[in-house]
Amino acid sequence: MATSGQVAYRSPSVGVRWVLIAASGLVLLAGFQLFIFSEETSRYFAWTIRPSVTAAFLGAAYWASFFLEFLASRERSWARARIAIPAVFLFTVATLVATLIHIDRFHLSSPEPFARAAAWVWLGIYVLVPPLMLVALVGQLREKGKDEPRYLPLPRWLRGVLLGQAAILLGLGSVLFVFPQMAPSLWPWMLTPLTSRAIAAWLLGIGLGAIHATIENDFKRLKPAMISYMILSVLQFAALFRYSTDVNWNAPTAWMLVLLLATVLLVGSYSSMRVLRIGRKLIGQTSRNNV
Repeated sequence: MATSGQVAYRSPSVGVRWVLIAASGLVLLAGFQLFIFSEETSRYFAWTIRPSVTAAFLGAAYWASFFLEFLASRERSWARARIAIPAVFLFTVATLVATLIHIDRFHLSSPEPFARAAAWVWLGIYVLVPPLMLVALVGQLREKGKDEPRYLPLPRWLRGVLLGQAAILLGLGSVLFVFPQMAPSLWPWMLTPLTSRAIAAWLLGIGLGAIHATIENDFKRLKPAMISYMILSVLQFAALFRYSTDVNWNAPTAWMLVLLLATVLLVGSYSSMRVLRIGRKLIGQTSRNNV
């Protein structure tokens, strides 16, 4: 249990830490498969993804989530770690549903041994992780202590931007998940029903994370999320640049996506700088107190 003076603050439970550590390792691997081998998903991934920009887009999201989960697992306060939990849980459940709907698209019987293994591992992960997260959360709720107080609330404009992003992400994600046939009019490159739902799962998770950030309303509590947010935008821009020929740049949705990613970069970069300043200030205060 973390302490500050005589006040005991609630710490992340052992179960929550291990779930986050395990999840961070798994998404790091998935990101490597998708972002590095974007054109080789028929050989190295759980299902074949075309066009390659979709694989790179998904890989960027997986890699960004590594920073969210790993950094959250390192936090000593539950108030600073829990930003990862609701978003990851929603994404995982949505991805499980998409997997079960499109199970025939997976390489469960592929002649490629790596692809076949990847498909079975994928299925096992998404079946097991949601209940494990719930069990860990139940254990967390039994932890004693209180939440750390808020150190530095978000400015009103930043909360407004986050809520606007959440509205777009949750709205778009819901439509792409429930009505994947609408993808051609909502997304700037070709999506299959499976890839529409796979991308939608990320949009829903990130959208929920944006709402959660406004509820936590404290830069110190949002460190894992905002660093992940910044990295997400950079990697997504890299994916779009790498596979720019896959994108229909004549479609308004392409530039709407670029604008959305630009706002994500703005929010993530600004918030990350504020977090770093808080860290330097706290280190300085500690040094003065020890003199």
